[in-house]
Amino acid sequence: MNILAIGAHPDDIEMQCAGTLALYARMGHKVFMGIATNGNVGSPDLSRDQIAAVRLKEAEAACDVIGAELIWMDFDDEWLFNNRPTRSRFIDAIRQAKPDVMFIHGPTDYHPDHRIAGQICEDARIPSSVRLVETTLPHVEQIPHLFYMDNPAGIDFQPEAYVDISAVIDIKREMLLKHASQDAWLRAIYDDASITDLMETNAAARGAAISVAYAEGFREVKTFPRTGSFSLLPGFGI
Repeated sequence: MNILAIGAHPDDIEMQCAGTLALYARMGHKVFMGIATNGNVGSPDLSRDQIAAVRLKEAEAACDVIGAELIWMDFDDEWLFNNRPTRSRFIDAIRQAKPDVMFIHGPTDYHPDHRIAGQICEDARIPSSVRLVETTLPHVEQIPHLFYMDNPAGIDFQPEAYVDISAVIDIKREMLLKHASQDAWLRAIYDDASITDLMETNAAARGAAISVAYAEGFREVKTFPRTGSFSLLPGFGI
């Protein structure tokens, strides 16, 4: 299968579903990681262009850990909007990956870029398969199945399915640590809360719900047209 996760910012995917992606990659599936914005406001000292270049290199390094293909959309951080150019770029991301399954941000996430990225994914899902919706890539033959990934810190998100990531928590941690500039930014604005501490606290809480060490939680996007039921991985409760 082809698997596509789309996050609003560099490190969003690693924080919320990198363990599941690592398991897919380990099983031989093709993984794509799409990033909508370039993180160009997340630095206490670098310029916008400088931090965007840093964030791109970090995203590439994180993808390399599991052999994922990066789709870098390069929109401005904090200014993501659901308009025609943005939706067209998301359609092309789907057309590039040709995914069977997508992981996206949900509508109750705290961050506007997250919520908007998730909504654009939902809005681009069907048009990606429509021949006369013309972008730079040809239409896909199938409409992907969607799942919401967890919210940061698990706030206002009740999973209906869990993936046991205990066996790959070190890989998830390694991918997240590639985002050193984001770790520094979080420490600067959130009182020294490290990027891995935030991740591991939520992964442990999700794991406790299914009596394992670490897990990631998801919700199926129940929308028309239905594309079948999935049992994506052992322990995935759909």
